[in-house]
Amino acid sequence: MTTTDAEEPALTIDELAARSGVTVRTVRFYGTRGLLPPPVLGPRRVGRYGRAHLARLALIEELRAQGMTLAAIERYLGRLPPGLTARDLALQRAVVASWAPPGTERLDREELGRRAGRPLGNEEVARLAALGVVTPDGDGHLVDAGLLRLGVELLDVPLSPETVLAARAALLEHSRAAARDLSRLLREAVAERDAADVRSLSAHMHPIVVQALLTAFQRSLREELAQWLDGGREEE
Repeated sequence: MTTTDAEEPALTIDELAARSGVTVRTVRFYGTRGLLPPPVLGPRRVGRYGRAHLARLALIEELRAQGMTLAAIERYLGRLPPGLTARDLALQRAVVASWAPPGTERLDREELGRRAGRPLGNEEVARLAALGVVTPDGDGHLVDAGLLRLGVELLDVPLSPETVLAARAALLEHSRAAARDLSRLLREAVAERDAADVRSLSAHMHPIVVQALLTAFQRSLREELAQWLDGGREEE
């Protein structure tokens, strides 16, 4: 964990388990297997867990939901760079969740707040709905669990809702264009194969393509921000 994540070890093991929807026994089991880092010891040597623990536990549960064995999960986590932040781990989970068909859960307001890690006001729920994370459904909400934590992170970003929504629209526009081009290339490459081969190849390529897009976008964004900041310094 990074220093930033370690500075807020606010959760007891019971609170961590409740927030993640698993049992205390499961948390302890993951700890003994080395899948979850040990807690930070506070006063009276009571273990406290922070945001990185919560995000890592969510990633482990997502990997399990995709059918991975504990041994496979250990290998996956072992290949991750050290010192990932809670946000980095949330991005990893989003990539993993993209391997599966989209799914939603129906949650009432209390459960939605528990999953989000904090109570959500009407305005915050409305912003999550505008981002496509939640959809009002009677007295509850249909929630895209894979996007919920990232959506909650966006609530704290110091940008106006209009700017966040415009950014979302830009990402959707360009991601769809990339998906169309990649789909066309795939169809051309497998034009002579039967349907079973096409489905198998698509399932194999999906996580690779998603990870490649994420990596390419992160690199491009760093380069664009660096040019913008360097240009500002030159003008000064």
